[in-house]
Amino acid sequence: MKILVIGSGGREHALVWKIKQSPKVEKIYCAPGNGGIAQDAECVDIKADNIEELKKFVKSKKIDLTIVGPEAPLVTGIVDAFVKEGLKIFGPTKAAAQLEGSKVFTKEFLNRWNIPTGAFQTFENLKDAKDFLEQASFPIVVKAEGLAAGKGVFICETSKQAREAVDQIMSDKVLKEAGKRIIVEEFLEGVEASILAISDGESYVVLEPS
Repeated sequence: MKILVIGSGGREHALVWKIKQSPKVEKIYCAPGNGGIAQDAECVDIKADNIEELKKFVKSKKIDLTIVGPEAPLVTGIVDAFVKEGLKIFGPTKAAAQLEGSKVFTKEFLNRWNIPTGAFQTFENLKDAKDFLEQASFPIVVKAEGLAAGKGVFICETSKQAREAVDQIMSDKVLKEAGKRIIVEEFLEGVEASILAISDGESYVVLEPS
């Protein structure tokens, strides 16, 4: 099999490293990859969000399976675009990727299906958010709505810290479009774990927690 891994970070390097161990795999490409990944795969100078160029590359090289690492192309709809043209790709559809791309969507989804989650309020207006903080209990968590490369969450011990976080996101726009809406959320104390489940729509496998 010929495999294309999309992305350029540690996650993608781990994927390439493991995929390389499969006897079914004859060639691995990574777009765009990085210096470390280049030791295990052929790096291709195509950005992870350039869906049209990625499709062309997959067709030209007769890639058997594409695996997407980063959230951004998934939220943009790369899986839908590939499937539409009969190209095999591993990742959630644009609709499913909303769970990663929109914290508001996810919180509302959790509430709708009675999945336990911290209490929250959503704000699009700076004044409304600050008015809410005046009577909130602390610590509290302020989150940018969209993808922010891991920088969109502020754990605030005081009202002053929370107001500063809201200003950075909504007024200073340090996270750009990711901060058009914010969530102010109950602070939950405990051990944090990532637990991934892979599903084909009918069956599923739960991976080891980390």
